[in-house]
Amino acid sequence: MNATSTGALLLCRAAPDAVAATARLLREPVVLAPAGAGWSVLVPEGRPWLDGSEPVERISAGWAAALAVGAPWPVITLWWDGERAGHVLAYGFRRPVDYTWLADGTPVGMDEAMLTFAERLGLDPVIDVQDLQALTRPDPDADARARLLGLVAVLARLGLELPPGVQPGEATTHLRAAARARPGATVVEGHGLRDAVRTELLGGGATGRVPRAVAGVQLAVGLPLLAWALTRRPPSPGWAAAGALLALQGALGLARERRRGHRGAEEGGGGAHDGPGGRREAS
Repeated sequence: MNATSTGALLLCRAAPDAVAATARLLREPVVLAPAGAGWSVLVPEGRPWLDGSEPVERISAGWAAALAVGAPWPVITLWWDGERAGHVLAYGFRRPVDYTWLADGTPVGMDEAMLTFAERLGLDPVIDVQDLQALTRPDPDADARARLLGLVAVLARLGLELPPGVQPGEATTHLRAAARARPGATVVEGHGLRDAVRTELLGGGATGRVPRAVAGVQLAVGLPLLAWALTRRPPSPGWAAAGALLALQGALGLARERRRGHRGAEEGGGGAHDGPGGRREAS
């Protein structure tokens, strides 16, 4: 791995059309490209870590959470810098799963994390788990980039197919150019909450209708998370995006349920009247 390179790839187990609306909330220009049957890859520009405001690991973990929370698909971020590399799996409201290697490939994560990783993705509990566990054992011939490539090879059994030239450890400029060359690739500009609100109001969000209880949890978790991310010094753009998306989905979900309740009350109360002898007749 190039010691001067820093970057990240976000792998979504969903088609690009489903991911595009949520990707706008990241407030980060990303190249969104197909990455195999039912997979997408997002290559961010990387402004937050290029200006040194926050480590790539923390930023990309927040972005993964923003893309995955409340959505029916998992998101895996692969990240690297001059000293370490690793991955984070985000899936709904569950606690993220992560693993890290030093630049020379030395494992510094918890072995149990790989087991949870395999279970949540539905990987084979024998063959795939054996290959994942091999990534957690010392290997003098495998540096951090080789570890990430080994992880990608396991994910290929689930249909992941990264575009040619899009490999962890490469320079961001090269990755973005290679991703743009993939047929069906688009550049998604991050416009934040305004576009996300418009998408949700038009019914184009990824999550669709959610129960009132779930919407309440989204709002209750999203607001404190957003406040925490914005008040940190420096602010955390990845986690701010996750909190904003949660709060947005929760607020709009509650509003939709309230409108449905009003419509149901009106339809139930105004569709009949008392006829002769006290019988209910349709109006």
